[in-house]
Amino acid sequence: MAMADGEVNIYSYRQPELIQPVIDAFTKETGIAANVLFLDKGLVERISAEGVNSPADVILTVDIGRLVEAKDGGVTQPLENESINQDIPAQYRDPAGEWFGLTTRGRVIYASKERVSETAITYEELVEPKWKGRICMRDGQHSYNIGLFASMVAHHGADYTETWLAGLKQNLARKPDGNDRGQAKAIMSGECDIALGNTYYVGLMMTNEKDPEEKEWAAATKILFPNAADRGTHVNISGMALAKHAPNKDNAVKLMEFLSSGKAQEIYAEQVFEYPVLPGAKVSDVVASFGEIKPDALPLVDIAANRKTASELVDKVGLNDGPTN
Repeated sequence: MAMADGEVNIYSYRQPELIQPVIDAFTKETGIAANVLFLDKGLVERISAEGVNSPADVILTVDIGRLVEAKDGGVTQPLENESINQDIPAQYRDPAGEWFGLTTRGRVIYASKERVSETAITYEELVEPKWKGRICMRDGQHSYNIGLFASMVAHHGADYTETWLAGLKQNLARKPDGNDRGQAKAIMSGECDIALGNTYYVGLMMTNEKDPEEKEWAAATKILFPNAADRGTHVNISGMALAKHAPNKDNAVKLMEFLSSGKAQEIYAEQVFEYPVLPGAKVSDVVASFGEIKPDALPLVDIAANRKTASELVDKVGLNDGPTN
């Protein structure tokens, strides 16, 4: 990657095609060329190994766990920027300025349109007898689930969450397996009636021209936004951070200011079927079709602080072993 003037280097956990439209808009507006290095794993280790010679300017990633991992791994630097702080609500950024959320995705309930009459649900009620043998989910240790479970610890404490996870385990239809799309497939096939899943996967399935079967999975499910009547639905973020040794720091800050703007958030959110973090920013028609989301106001830094506890509780109750007879 070149380090000449007029460039900025992005290390991204997100697939290039998902971020390209917003990167193109940045280059068009500023004339600054953006180079993207996509890594599906090992991003923090890569930047650490490169040390002071790392060409990385900006880190783009999904999930609060990944952002905290970058901060704790010592590959980010704090940025105090009035423009960015105005565009990104405090609950979606690190108090020390080491990471910033750009879009959110809800951890919601996929429910069978045929077999589930409920129009409202809470996370807490997933342990009720009426859901016994009816719930599907992916690996309990997956970062998307750990984020949700960490939010339960933050709201209710570890003891409650342990009991809740044990109850959730007993209500599963099968061992946790597959990805979020796989849960929608399982609902369509009748293997289960409800499942935990991220909102944006529904958009990806609804618009999948390469694999039209996924459109059928999406069509068989409806989205229920848990806790809409009280604290709100757990959300996670896609976000950004300023790399520790950013060689093109001025350009990196310009990119981060652009990405946090309402215009860029809308482009990015539409591309990835997520919600802009800027209040009042427009959601795409596909995302609007899911229904209205009321995000849990809990600061993500509080959720991140409980991830380790959540992970330990998943193992303690044997969630991934599935229900015991």
